[in-house]
Amino acid sequence: MTKKEIADVLAEIGILLELKGENPFKVRAYSAGARAIEGLEREEFERLASEGRLREVRGIGEALSSKIGELHSTGRLEFLELLKASIEPGLVEMLKIPGLGPKKIAALRRDLAVTSVPELEKACIGGRVAALDGFGDKTQEKILAGIRNVEAYSRRHLWWDAIQVAEPIAAGLRALPKVTQAEVAGSLRRGLETIGDLDFIVAAAEATPVVDWFTGRAGVQEVTAKGETKASVRIEGGIQADLRIVPSEQFAFALHHFTGSKDHNVQMRQRALDRGMSLSEWGLVGSAGEGTARDKAGHGKGVPAAGEKEIFRALGLAYIPPELREGMGEIAAAEKGELPKLVELADLRGAFHNHTSESDGGNTLREMAAAAEALGWDYIGIADHSKSSRQARGLTEERLLRQVAEIQALNASCQFRTRVFAGTECDILPDGGLDFDDAMLARLDYAVVSVHSAFGQDEAVMTSRIVRALEHPRTTMLGHLTGRLLLQREAYRVDSVKVIDAAIANGVAIELNANPYRLDMDWRLWRRAAERGLECSINPDAHRAEDLEYVRAGINAARKGWLTRENVVNTRPINSMEGWLARKRGRR
Repeated sequence: MTKKEIADVLAEIGILLELKGENPFKVRAYSAGARAIEGLEREEFERLASEGRLREVRGIGEALSSKIGELHSTGRLEFLELLKASIEPGLVEMLKIPGLGPKKIAALRRDLAVTSVPELEKACIGGRVAALDGFGDKTQEKILAGIRNVEAYSRRHLWWDAIQVAEPIAAGLRALPKVTQAEVAGSLRRGLETIGDLDFIVAAAEATPVVDWFTGRAGVQEVTAKGETKASVRIEGGIQADLRIVPSEQFAFALHHFTGSKDHNVQMRQRALDRGMSLSEWGLVGSAGEGTARDKAGHGKGVPAAGEKEIFRALGLAYIPPELREGMGEIAAAEKGELPKLVELADLRGAFHNHTSESDGGNTLREMAAAAEALGWDYIGIADHSKSSRQARGLTEERLLRQVAEIQALNASCQFRTRVFAGTECDILPDGGLDFDDAMLARLDYAVVSVHSAFGQDEAVMTSRIVRALEHPRTTMLGHLTGRLLLQREAYRVDSVKVIDAAIANGVAIELNANPYRLDMDWRLWRRAAERGLECSINPDAHRAEDLEYVRAGINAARKGWLTRENVVNTRPINSMEGWLARKRGRR
C-alpha cells in the first residue's frame, strides 16, 4: 500500500472506533498516526517502512507501527477487517447524513439502540432524538432533512466519479470489431456537475457482439434490459448505463439528441421546423414540399452528417460545444456568431487554492511542487488553513511564517521549474473580519478568504460578512462562495449577486473551486458575472498531490459558464501572474 492509502486506512479506523464508542485516546492515536504518515515525504516513508523504523516518527507507537507495516507489506489489515465486521453497516451509512459525526452516532446507538437510517428516521419522527442530551429539536429537524437529502442524493452521481467509470467503457466499445464510433453522451458529456445515468452511443455494423460485450463485462451488477440494438445495465457505484447502437449515417444525430438537455433539443427541433425540416435522433429530414428533394417513398430526403458540425451548419448555426447545450441562449449566440472560444484545460498555467500536510493536506510542500511540475504548470500557490480552522490543523502566525521561509528557500534552490507562491486560505470570521492581521497578510503573495464556520447565519448576515471580507485590501480571491458540498451538504444562505457585485467593485477574483464535491461558484452564475468584469481563478482545493487533477472538473464548469481564457486569471504565464498578484496586493 502507498503512504496515502495507509493514512486513509488509519483515519478510517479512527472513525470506526469512535462509532463503537471506544476510548477517545485510542481514537486520537489513529487520527494522529494518519497525520504523522501524511506529513512524511514519500521517499522518507518508504525508507522507514522498509527498514522497520516507523516508531521513530513522532505519534507512531509500537502497535501502530506494526499495523502500518502489515498494510505496507501485504495491502490488508486483519484488525480492520475484524473491526468492520463488528460494526452494524447501518452505522456507517449514517455517516452520510450531514451534521452526524461518529460521536453523535455512537450516542444514538448507545442511548436509543439505533443502528440504521430507517431506525433513526423513526426515532426522529417520534421525538426521541430531540430528548437526548446534546441533540434537541433543531438537531432532530436537521437530521430528518439530512435523511431526505441523502435519499435524493443517492439517485445522482458526481461527474468526477461517473467519468472514471464511463471512459474505460467508451474505450472498450471503440476497440470492438465492427464498431466505427463510440461516445459518451448525456449530462456527462455536457459536463453537468452531477449525473443520473450514463448514455453510450455506438455506430456498428453488427449490434449483437456489442450488446453482449456491454452486458457481460466485468463490473456489471445487473442487466436491466437487453435487446437487439439497446441495453441497460447497473454498474459500479449503482450507476445505470444505457447503450444505443445505430447505423453510421445516424450516429451524429443520435449523439446530438442524447447529449442535449431537454430545452436545447426542443429549441433545435423548433428551429428545424421553422425551416421546413424535421430533426430527431434518426436524422435531419427536409419536408416534402415544393422544391425539396424526395426519396423513393416521396418523403423529404435526409441531410447527411458525418459529424455534429454538419447538423448545426444545416440549421444555420455555428457549432455549439456540448457543455453549452442547456437551452440557455446558446442557439441565438450561435446564429449571430457570438459563441465564445471556451477555456481549455491546456490553457491553465497553475492554481492557487492548495493544501499541504502542514494543515489538513496529505502531501508535503515539495511533493505538491513536484506534482505541479509533472503537470507542466508554471506555478502553484500553497494556501493552507488559518489558525481558526482547528479541525484542519490551521496554521498559527508562527507556523505560517516558517512555511513562507520554506517556500522562499525552495524557490531559491531551483529544485523545481515550477514557481511556488506563498498564500493562505484565511478564515472569514463570523463578523466578517479575517483570521490574520494586516501585518501577517502583507508577508504573503496572496490570500484566499473562505467561510468555514457559522453556516447557520441568515442570508443578510452571511452576505454582509462575506462582503466585508472582500473589502479588505489584502484579499486576493474568495474561496467556495456558497460552501455547498454536492450530494452531501446544501449551500448556506447567501446573496450571490451582492457578493459578485462586491468582488467586482473591490477587484477581488472569485474562485471556481474545482473539487468535484464543490464546483463553487456555480456555473450558472459565471456568464453574466464575467461579462461584468468578474475574474475567475480555477482552483482544485487540492488536499493531496493527485487532487491537482481536479482542475479538469473545474474546466468543465468554466466552459458551462461560457468562460474564455481571458476570464480565468490562472491562464496567465508566470511573469503576467506575478504582475497580477502584485497589483492585487497594492490596489489600495
